[in-house]
Amino acid sequence: MPYPETTDAFVVTDIKKWSDFKRQEVPLKKFEDDDVDIAVDACGVCASDVHTITGGWGEEIPLPLCVGHEIIGRAIKIGPKVKGIKVGDRVGVGAQISADLTCGNCKANNENYCPNQIDTYGASYPDGTISQGGYSSHVRAHQYFTFKIPDALDTALAAPMLCAGLTSYSPLKRLGAGPGKKVAILGLGGLGHFGVLFSVALGAETYVISHSPNKREDALKMGAKDFIVTKEKNWAEPWKFTFDFIINTADATDRFNLPDYFSTLKVNGTFHMVGFPDKPLPTMMAQDFAPTGCYIGASHIGNRPEMEEMLDLAAKQNIKSWVETIDLSEKGCKEAVERVYKNDNVKFRFTLVNYDKVFGKRA
Repeated sequence: MPYPETTDAFVVTDIKKWSDFKRQEVPLKKFEDDDVDIAVDACGVCASDVHTITGGWGEEIPLPLCVGHEIIGRAIKIGPKVKGIKVGDRVGVGAQISADLTCGNCKANNENYCPNQIDTYGASYPDGTISQGGYSSHVRAHQYFTFKIPDALDTALAAPMLCAGLTSYSPLKRLGAGPGKKVAILGLGGLGHFGVLFSVALGAETYVISHSPNKREDALKMGAKDFIVTKEKNWAEPWKFTFDFIINTADATDRFNLPDYFSTLKVNGTFHMVGFPDKPLPTMMAQDFAPTGCYIGASHIGNRPEMEEMLDLAAKQNIKSWVETIDLSEKGCKEAVERVYKNDNVKFRFTLVNYDKVFGKRA
């Protein structure tokens, strides 16, 4: 049975064949008073999608599964309790689609750490329905996790901001990026390029640390003050005690000599992770933190105020994601996830587009 009971989706049915997508209907949860139904127009392709469908993070996933949590489309149905969104509005959904909104974390604007949160795909609702993502015709989202997209932002460019952008923006804000701060972005990929763009937009003196010398020109175009290549011998020496904090967006941290990176932090600086590798971090001694008195941490996406602030900042400062678009199809989904997996010249995000060609006009 088609929408509104189901969404027409491109799904993975076997993690051993993780890049083979099949088109089929999958159930949507029961429509409730706080819900917004969205006809999807575009969806960014996140590294999380690939980690999930390959089983890279070691978690069992429900199959069939439609991934995608950088979703922009049109609101086509709204529940009676929905405020601030009307039918026809261009709206977006990121990596979280629900939370209890009553716990202490939610009341403190930390709903992204709610113990009862529901991810946009692959999570179970109380009724047992599995949430399904944006490689599909429709998504059904709680109003609190549905965001109006500013008119100034292009749909294909804005979509990746809803997860990758927010994931980078939230720790920049919480760690105090701004004038007078020196911030290093480690890794210049999908997350990292947002880290640079938003760190610069917030007024911080921004640097890029990378093992890829060929990315220097791109980093400088994004506004970075300098580019530090970790392939060079004793690369960290000139940068000791320089950075207020490092945002690590790389997913190869298991291969890093972390004390080198810690040495570039100011006293009591922070090495903050938003890129999550498939493998464990390298063994560390407590003594590795002592030379700079530094800290290591990580974060999970961001909250609603940060999302709204980030989108507003992007609109006002004309911040543009570096995006390559791919038409939605079995072939397009396969190409996108395989290239992300191989890191095949991705500069720096993919967005799946032209949904109307597949699903027709939806209302």
